[in-house]
Amino acid sequence: MKGLLWLAATLACGMAASPTKAARPSALPDGSWGGEHIAITVGATGSKIEFDCAHGRIDGAFALDAAGEFELSGTFSKEHGGPIRRDEREQRLPAIYSGRVNGDRMTLTIRLRDAKEILGDFTLGRDKAPRLVKCL
Repeated sequence: MKGLLWLAATLACGMAASPTKAARPSALPDGSWGGEHIAITVGATGSKIEFDCAHGRIDGAFALDAAGEFELSGTFSKEHGGPIRRDEREQRLPAIYSGRVNGDRMTLTIRLRDAKEILGDFTLGRDKAPRLVKCL
């Protein structure tokens, strides 16, 4: 009886007798997100990012923590207007994509990993049409 009273008091005070498990990351469902100067297509094995005059990639699932926050590794590649030369090679720079998803809204900051240079801050909506102006 004493043990039951202790257990009831412990649970009533919010002190669980067993350790709590950390929430596992969850993957953002497949779909499209759009905003000013950006479009993201989320897939189970990776995400594609399109900018006005650049593009990027996140390899692997778009993982969110319990608060809806993320910090994901990927690449960022600058583009230019005009034709692409046959011998031209794409320069993929390592990048960090971080931010938060809250319902149908995403805030996103992109920075280059090596230079720690912030490339931009964006706000996107789920299934919202992007507003891209491709470079000329």
